[in-house]
Amino acid sequence: MSTAGPSHGAPQREGSIPGFTVLIPARLASTRLPNKPLAALGDAPMVVRVAQRAMRSRATRTVVACDSDKIMQACAAHGVEAILTRDDHVSGSDRLAEACALLGLDGDDLVVNVQGDEPLIAPPLIDAVAELLHQHPEASMSTAGHAIDSVEDLRNPNVVKVVCDARGRALYFSRAPIPWWRDGFADGVNALPQPAPLRHVGIYGYRAGFLRSFPTLSQAPIEQTEALEQLRAMWHGHQIAVHVTEHAPGPGVDTAQDLERVRRLF
Repeated sequence: MSTAGPSHGAPQREGSIPGFTVLIPARLASTRLPNKPLAALGDAPMVVRVAQRAMRSRATRTVVACDSDKIMQACAAHGVEAILTRDDHVSGSDRLAEACALLGLDGDDLVVNVQGDEPLIAPPLIDAVAELLHQHPEASMSTAGHAIDSVEDLRNPNVVKVVCDARGRALYFSRAPIPWWRDGFADGVNALPQPAPLRHVGIYGYRAGFLRSFPTLSQAPIEQTEALEQLRAMWHGHQIAVHVTEHAPGPGVDTAQDLERVRRLF
């Protein structure tokens, strides 16, 4: 998976993956970085850059699901499809569920959620997440992970970890260092166990029928404890398939410092 340099929009390619839709949730208000979707990266706003990357995947359609006419206008100016959703959604999943309804997606239609602050997302990673969900009919969702290569990341609660079973399905997601190395961590988390733990990458594939029903599921105690929404799906018995990629994704944008770092790449 290459993360070197931004890519501009291009015609979406056909492939062996059944048709899937990329949905990009975009909310104008942001606590840490106001108007983040419209932050300029070169000659285009960030949400457009994300869509341009997604349009290089094998998705049959890429749609920005936003809460603002300003985002709609920015997408239209760059030839990116967008739909207007309510501005009172409490999570990105709620916004995506409304987008599925507006687009008429349901049942086993495949949807990949690409975060609107990932302007360096690798198109092959999007394809891999969609293909994995297609290959696992028992799963309601798919996502991705990669091997952690630093003790600092293993300790960092902002770096979410995932543990999988023998078939590559998630057993648990946590902000804690998991799996816990009983002998190696006796004096603290100062080394990496082998095989290396997996960092969760925040990209999701969904079956649209499940995504539309997700907001109706009650919140799970473990979801509230960890502040990780994907645990709600597992709490209610849904399986999540995990694609393990060899490389970490390009940097996302959460803060003004992140934005300046990514701007240098454009």
